[in-house]
Amino acid sequence: MSNIVYIALSLDGYIADKEGDIAWLESVANPDGGDLGFGEFMAGIDALVMGRNTFEKVVSFGIDWPYNKPVMLLSNSLKQLPEGFTGDVRIVNGELKQLVSSLNQQGYHNLYIDGGITIQQFLAKELIDELILTRFPILLGGGAPLFGELLQSQSFKHKQTKVLLNELVQSHYVRA
Repeated sequence: MSNIVYIALSLDGYIADKEGDIAWLESVANPDGGDLGFGEFMAGIDALVMGRNTFEKVVSFGIDWPYNKPVMLLSNSLKQLPEGFTGDVRIVNGELKQLVSSLNQQGYHNLYIDGGITIQQFLAKELIDELILTRFPILLGGGAPLFGELLQSQSFKHKQTKVLLNELVQSHYVRA
């Protein structure tokens, strides 16, 4: 069972710029339109745990819901999904360790943890088992940081690093 982060970030550690924009994710040319390993990653995932801000950002793109796995939408304030929404999304809340245990008991063993605040909350509870980080060659100078304060340090072991599109550096770490 693994709780896995798969996310892109700037060289200075931000996942969105000062205005909350992620347009910089298109700053590296991808002429073949490859998914850079995301499809392979998703094939090993049972469900996503996504924060409300990330959910709202994805919905704002005005595209078909991009996930074919169940999404557990972590929110204490959202009570219902937007009218007409058709994706497999369930609103969940509560203590994270209990939530993960409940999801594991329901057969969801490999969870994709998505959203800056959600990732920080999972890290604070020492609930992240793997980090797959794709660094873009850009300094944003501020914005939404991927990492926040922790009560104590957490150790991870390097598993693999790949260079994608001759510009992106994707590193995979597992909890030590």
